[in-house]
Amino acid sequence: MKRCVIGLAALLGATSLLAGCGTAAAPASHGPAAEAPPGGSGFLDTTAAIGDTTWAVVVMGGSVATENNFWQLFVRPAGTSSWQLATPPGVADNGGLVLAGQTPQAVITAFRPSQYLTFTPLTRTGNDGRSWSSSSAPIRGALADDPDALAAGPAAGQLLAVLISGTVEVAAPGGTGWRTLASRAQIATSAAGKRCGLGHLTAGTFTPAGAPLLAGTCDQPGTAGLFAQANGTWQAAGPRLPAATSREQVSVRSLIRIATGNLVLLTAGTGSARTFYAAQSDSTGTWTVSPPLDLGGAAIASASFGPGGIVALITTSGSAAVMTAPGQGWQSLPKLPPRTVTLAPGSSGIEALAVNRATLTVWQLTPDRADWRQIQQIKVPIQYGTSS
Repeated sequence: MKRCVIGLAALLGATSLLAGCGTAAAPASHGPAAEAPPGGSGFLDTTAAIGDTTWAVVVMGGSVATENNFWQLFVRPAGTSSWQLATPPGVADNGGLVLAGQTPQAVITAFRPSQYLTFTPLTRTGNDGRSWSSSSAPIRGALADDPDALAAGPAAGQLLAVLISGTVEVAAPGGTGWRTLASRAQIATSAAGKRCGLGHLTAGTFTPAGAPLLAGTCDQPGTAGLFAQANGTWQAAGPRLPAATSREQVSVRSLIRIATGNLVLLTAGTGSARTFYAAQSDSTGTWTVSPPLDLGGAAIASASFGPGGIVALITTSGSAAVMTAPGQGWQSLPKLPPRTVTLAPGSSGIEALAVNRATLTVWQLTPDRADWRQIQQIKVPIQYGTSS
């Protein structure tokens, strides 16, 4: 689905943005790059609260094989109870959308490359998605297939991107482009990387002080792959996990910055022994780890974040759970409505977002937490066969 907008806005502090119709202008290239793997089951449908505004990314439409899958962005603005369609125009989004929040109304969206696009276009809104401006400084290469592959920092103009190649890029001063912060190999050969047995870099964010924080997979049992840059090198950034995980391989499932620190979601073990933890840090870097959640052999299908560190999960077996405060236990939710792809936890309750091709249906958990009731339905004008 392609639409046209014309406008000017600011991005990354002094970055100049040019908006237009169709694909953004590509940076210089020595030849065509390979197409990025499409965002599929491994690319999570998700929601995230930025202040009192909640944003949701879901895939709609039809088959991935026929490129009739269209990633859509929805917003529930602060002070409202209804969701609105806010998908940025101008670029085919079959490869997936990745969101980075600057303020509740201002977010940056990256289009993962698809159909042999050789770079990652960026767009920005400052008014809850009512209008968008495209960046004149897109990211060279493809973002990793993870909803936390793009992050905004606490200072104006701070952006970080984890690429599918394993390279980590940060926005250059003044928003004039991007520079390389680190590679997987550099972190893997550090003392912390060797203790971890670093495999792949998967996600990144910033600490409250504005320092880059990266996540990856570890071969060493019982080790969480979190790395922060300090004194010119990469150091392990915690958290310390329960003794029960000492012989289990740990994977970082999600990593975000929240108002009070950072929030990381981890799985430990495999198969029927797989468990899940959430850990939240404060401004001093001290971590609080939740009790384990037994996944019953399932994996995480969707992870969503509400205000104050609320976390909601959907597993591949269709079960759902929520944690309402750091270090608290997990609460099971009733059977989800059909075709639910993600949850939207908030201070006023929990909503379930269900997708049936071009229709988004929003359900709300009843006050007694026994069932769900339908509160909204949005039909998205998807134009099948228009992605190429």
